[in-house]
Amino acid sequence: MPKVVGIGGVFFRAADPAGLAEWYERHLGVDDLHKSVWQQEAGMTIFGPFSENTDYFGRREQQWMINFRVDDLEGFISNLTASGIAVETRAEWNSEVGRFARIHDPEGNPIELWEPTKA
Repeated sequence: MPKVVGIGGVFFRAADPAGLAEWYERHLGVDDLHKSVWQQEAGMTIFGPFSENTDYFGRREQQWMINFRVDDLEGFISNLTASGIAVETRAEWNSEVGRFARIHDPEGNPIELWEPTKA
C-alpha cells in the first residue's frame, strides 16, 4: 500500500510573509522559501492531533503548532534570549522522549523546540 514518506511543506497565512520568512531564517535557520528549499535532517517526526479542548498550544483559536527538532536546546535558548525572543520552558513538558521549549514568532504562532533524547 502506498504511504506518505514525510512532510513536504508547512504553509500558513501571514500578515507579512516576507518578514516572517526572514525571521524564521535568521532565528531558526529555516531557509526562506523564496531563496531555496530547506533541507532538513532525517529523523523522528510526530504527527499528532490534539483534543479540540487542549490548552497546550496557547490561544483557543490557534489551530496548529509546529515543532522543530533541535540538536542543542540550551544553545538555542541562549541565542534566542540574546535576540530578545521570550523562551518558555516547563519541567512537565520534558519526558523520556526529550526536552522542550516554546517560543512564538512575530505573528504570535507558537513554535515548540524539541531536543530528542539521545539513543
